[in-house]
Amino acid sequence: MPAPLSSTTRSTLTRKKNRAALDRADLHGVLDEALICHVGLVLNGSPVVLPTGYGRDGDTLYFHGSTGSGNLRAAAAHVDVCVTVTILDGIVYARSLNNHSMNYRSAVVHGRARAVTEAEEKLHGLRTITDHLTPGSWEHAREVNSKELAAVAVLTLDLTEASVKIRSGDPSDEPEDLAEGTAWAGVLPLRTSFGEPTPAPYVPGETPIPDHVVARTHP
Repeated sequence: MPAPLSSTTRSTLTRKKNRAALDRADLHGVLDEALICHVGLVLNGSPVVLPTGYGRDGDTLYFHGSTGSGNLRAAAAHVDVCVTVTILDGIVYARSLNNHSMNYRSAVVHGRARAVTEAEEKLHGLRTITDHLTPGSWEHAREVNSKELAAVAVLTLDLTEASVKIRSGDPSDEPEDLAEGTAWAGVLPLRTSFGEPTPAPYVPGETPIPDHVVARTHP
């Protein structure tokens, strides 16, 4: 049975504590549905936050980038990093401006990343990321060669220290606004979906779109 989410000082909500999700399955759900994370750390005395592709295997997060990236080199140097993911589900319109809000699911992971240096684990990490962002491509596209493997940095981050925050439902208007207000209130849902695939110009016209791509446009 998965361990519950941690309750360390930096992974405990300080505001809107009722929105905290304490089930590790909620963390996995947010990470599995989102496509991009943001990796934050201090580089040369300044905070840096960068959008990054990632993938999850159990309670391990993999993310990658160029070996020439100063941010990744810094992240691999046993420093604290913070990884965040947010899924926006809707815009909440209230009768008062103060109570406008958003419906969302967010995850924040704290820890120290580790650089993956062993080739087999590195390939596993790259496959985890590929399967998350473009499922089916690992079997369909050309495999990673040794030059490409040497040029990419793969890092892992343990998911032990993490928090999840969720808001859902209707606006939270004040009693006086419920009784006397006339402005419309409600939720405008937001959904992310894939469009129709567009072949690259060099792909012959008779080349069929592979099933694993079509499946994402017609779930």
